[in-house]
Parts: sequence; structure tokens; C-alpha cells
Amino acid sequence: MRMDLSSHITLDRVPKKYYKPENDFEEYNLARYEKLPIAIYEEAKNAAVEIAAEIVEEMLLKQQQGKTFVLGISGGASPLPVYEELVKLHMENNVSFRNLVVFNTYEFYPVLDFAFSNLQMLKEVFLDKIDIDPTNIFSPDATAEKDLISDKCEEYEESLQKKGGLDYLLLGLGSKGNVGFNMPGSSLHSQTRMVMLDGDSRKDIARNFGSLDRVPLSAITMGLSDMMQARKISLIAWNEQKAQSIRDIVEGAVTDMVPGSILQTHGETKLFVDLAAASELTRISRPWLVTNCDWTSKLIRRAIVWLCGVVDKPILKLTNKDYNDNGLSELITLYGSAYNVNIKIFNDLQHTITGWPGGKPDADDTYRPERAKPYPKRVIIFSPHPDDDVISMGGTFQRLVSQGHEVHVAYQTSGNIAVGDEEVIRYISVLNSMRKKFTPGNRDLLEKYESIRNYLLHEKTNEDIDTPDILFIKGRIRREEARSADRYVGLPEENVHFLDLPFYETGKVKKNPISEKDVMIVKDFIETIKPHQIYVAGDLADPHGTHKVCLDAILASVDMIKEEEWFKDCRIWMYRGAWMEWEIDHIEMAVPLSPEELRQKRNAILRHQSQMESAPFLGDDERLFWQRSEERNRTTADTYWQLGLASYEAIEAFVEYIPVQ
Repeated sequence: MRMDLSSHITLDRVPKKYYKPENDFEEYNLARYEKLPIAIYEEAKNAAVEIAAEIVEEMLLKQQQGKTFVLGISGGASPLPVYEELVKLHMENNVSFRNLVVFNTYEFYPVLDFAFSNLQMLKEVFLDKIDIDPTNIFSPDATAEKDLISDKCEEYEESLQKKGGLDYLLLGLGSKGNVGFNMPGSSLHSQTRMVMLDGDSRKDIARNFGSLDRVPLSAITMGLSDMMQARKISLIAWNEQKAQSIRDIVEGAVTDMVPGSILQTHGETKLFVDLAAASELTRISRPWLVTNCDWTSKLIRRAIVWLCGVVDKPILKLTNKDYNDNGLSELITLYGSAYNVNIKIFNDLQHTITGWPGGKPDADDTYRPERAKPYPKRVIIFSPHPDDDVISMGGTFQRLVSQGHEVHVAYQTSGNIAVGDEEVIRYISVLNSMRKKFTPGNRDLLEKYESIRNYLLHEKTNEDIDTPDILFIKGRIRREEARSADRYVGLPEENVHFLDLPFYETGKVKKNPISEKDVMIVKDFIETIKPHQIYVAGDLADPHGTHKVCLDAILASVDMIKEEEWFKDCRIWMYRGAWMEWEIDHIEMAVPLSPEELRQKRNAILRHQSQMESAPFLGDDERLFWQRSEERNRTTADTYWQLGLASYEAIEAFVEYIPVQ
């Protein structure tokens, strides 16, 4: 059973020659704009294996010499695959870490409960699973009195100096190009110190604490100057949300506004990224500037869309001179003139637009993104959380229903942790009022009401997780909000399905890994409906990772049934919208929305009242979900208009997924 097929979505869009060149000459050309050596991998796991092997090799060399090996490590999600590989080497290959000395590069301050400290996380995933001497673990003191913080920072640095400095520093990358908590504006000569966490930083780590109000206001971090004294540095970054920061660090100037850019001045630094994190590098996003290209239809579209932005013209006004002046003369050679290229790409984009996402019956579908028959179609819309369907494709959802298709919505998780406690109090208060009126003698319900209310108002602390009763209520709140939105769209109640995938139901922000049980639930559901269309969330920038896990569960199930005869007449469309949108050169189906349809989409989103201003996990985007959705849809429509196509109020975009062979 293949569990990580979502990584192949990026592979299908990027030819291997751009990230794994055949020789040094090609590598030199591709890296023309890159100021740091960078290794690009198809999957994070492959990079983690190489990094872990390098760390162990250098550690064992020191071990043979009777010396300690000093390693700087970071928290966060990025280094986790490396720690897993190091633990695997210890457990399966009997690698000993007895000479390892570890320095935790940052710690939250103050730490009132050690269970939520960065050091405790590192112990749980790495340090407690190897044979390191506990006295060889050093970390900033996050329990120190405020007037002793400076002294404790100096003690930390003195300990580092006594150990001879860092032999190897493993760094993750923050969302603002920060390393550790050296945020934009940090001095490039900074040392270990306490820093105040800005709003975005606190939101980034809120998932580790359960809610934003539990996140400490500050942290103690190793400074950039201390980091730069390490003999070797590896910076790692995965996923699309790190792509812009990677580009800034690798191709931009050294500036304190991008703290990671200082690594350009270190002679033994290397970056390890997956294809998604490398997606904004010139060699990946604009390869025509650094090498000869294998010109596919989609790459030509990407180049032309880019060229329109550079010269500020719509497609049909581009000239031979525009192509020749901007590194695209190859296309003139291939097609004979700018006009020929322009017409091809204009038509390609025009053919992505359809008001019939399920296919238009009795119409010529030669140039339509969806086939006309069969009609009506059976359709499944998979929604990771109970609101992703209307947030990301609410207009298309309405079109599918109103155009007569048999639409089913499958909510993959309960979304219960994203409901605030105040919502529960409000709902149980209504329930208690109903009890008083209709069943005043119901003592069991009264006791349950008083118990839950008292716990939420007086007993629950920032460190407590919700009780099973509270999780049940929060799940039901989201379930009924989803039903309300579906009724508004016009979906029959029997076509609303709640899968409650087991990986999600931990009661904590941290979820379990995807399992075979999750996949089989999805597979059985798909086989029950036997759809002609499946819509899935391809929004892998979701900071909490739920969208990726849900997508992997679907793709794994598809991988198992793709050879069945009925499935050969099924197409899979990936939507985005909650966290980011598809770039226009990848869009294969664009569904335009009128002002009235956009308003109806907003109304459907607003049915999810618990996810408005009080929602615990809105991410680092201050806009509410309906605002994000509308602005993204309008931006997509505006991009089409700027390229010279029709002007629409908004557009929802989709990319087809072709099952991996």
C-alpha cells in the first residue's frame, strides 16, 4: 500500500533534468542564480536518509578518535524525518550515540509546563530513543528568573565553547526565512538571547500548544553569530509554504530581513529541500532562463504567463521582440512567430474555462475540460475538514448540484479541535434551556451540563485536553454546520457522509500517522458510490498537515482500485483555496462565478459559524476563510482577464490528478 502519493503531484510537473542534472556542466548552468549549494529531492524521506548518514559518519569518526561530536538541533516539523532516521540507525544498525553532545538551538520562555517545551519534544522524538548521555544535552534555561536570563544565556554559550563549538548544525527554516527564532531584523552578529515572538511566529507554533493563548510570548534562541561558527551546517525545508523563503535565501542578497540568507557567507553550508520547497527557484519555476527546455504545453503556458507579467501585456499582444528580449527565443524557433505561440496558449487557457464542471450534456466536448457523458454523473466531493468543500469549491459545488448531478460530500475528519470552548458553552446552554422546558426532571442531562460547563469555565487549564464528551460536542457542532451549508447548497441529506478517519481522532493537535484503516474506509466509500468524478483537496500548504494526510488516504485507495473497469470512467480533480491557489499555468479546469454565485458561496461558508473570528486555527492569515476564498477566486479571475481573456467576477480552479502507475 503506497501511502505518500501526494509527493508525486510535484514530480509530474517538474522534469527530472531540472533538479537532478546528468552532469556537472548542466548543474553549473542550472545553479547560475544560486548562491548556496542545494540538494533537491523527490521526497523528504530520501533527503533525511542522506543527512542522517552524514551525521552518523562524522560522529563515528570522532568516536574512533575518542572525541565528542557536538550537534546543534532544532525543533519544529522539518527535522523530524532526520530524527526518525537517526533513531532507526540506532535501533536497527546498533549505531551508538555515546559520544554525542547536543545543543538545543532554542527554547520557549517561560516554560511553565515542561511537557510543552521544545526540549521535551526533542526528547520524545529523538533523544530519549538513543543512548546519549543525559549530561551531554544542553538547552537554554527557560525556567530562569527574568533578571537572570542574560546570565543564563552566557552560561549556555560558555558550555558551547567548552565543548569546542558545534561540529554540525541541523537547522529548520521558519516561515519568514528565520533560523531558530532569529526573526527578520535580527543582527547578523547576534548571540544567544531572549526574543519576543511576533504574532505570526506564535501562530506558526500554536498547533504544538493546542491554541494560540497557550503559546509563550518569547523564546531564548541561539544567535546567528553562534550558528555561523559551526563547522558544518545543513538547512532543511519541506513543502510549498517554504518555497519563497528558500528562493530568498538561495538567490537573494544577504540581508537581516531574511536571516537565513547569512548562510551564504558560510563555506560549509548545504540546503536540503524537496521539490515543493524548491518550486520558486529559477531552475524549477523559470528554467528557460538557465537551460534549454523540453517544451511541454504546460511549460510553454508558464513561460507565456510569466512573460505577460514581465512586459505587462496580454497574450495576444506579445511580439517577437518580447520573446527574444526575455530568454524565450527558443519558442520563436519552434513555432515560427510570436503570433503562433500566442494563439496556442490563448486557446489553451480559453479551453480551461467552463460553466459546466460536470460536463455539458449533448455538447461537443472536444475542447472542454470535462466530458459530456455520462450525464448525470455520480460525484464525490472529499472535504478534509467540514468546511473545506464550500471554502475551496463552493461555487462549483452549487453548479454540480443545480445542473442535476448526483453529488455526495464526504467529510474525512470531524474537525473537532478547531472549535472554541465558548462555542460548546453556548450550545450546551441552549440544550439546558430545552431540558428545562421539555424534560425538567432529566437529572442525568442536568448533571452532564453542569459538569461540562464547570470544567470549561473553572477547571480546564491551558495544558488540559478536551474530555471525550467535549470532543463529541465539538464534533457535532461542526457536523451540523456542515449539514446546514449542504442544505443551503441544495444537497439531499442522505448524500452527506461523515467518515471520521481514525488518524485524526486523538483529541490533540498532533495527529496519528495515516494507517491502512484510514485508507480502507475511503476505499470502501468510493467503491460504494462508484463515481464518475472525484474532487479532492490538493491544498498541501495546510500548516497542520491534515489536508496532506487526507489526500494521501484518497490517493492510496485510488491506487488500489485504479484497474477496476468502472474506475476507468472516473476523473479526479484537485481543488485548493483554504491556504493557497493553483498557479494559472497548472489550471486545467476553471469554473467562473457570477457576483450572485460568489455571494451564495459566501453564505454557505458563513454557515460554519464556529470557524469565524473565534476559530482556534486560522493560521498566519488574518483574513477569515470566506475573505481568503473570495480574494483568491477574484485574483484568479483577474489574472485571466489580464492575460486577455473574458472578465469574470471570480474563478475556482482545478487540476486533474492522473493515478501513478
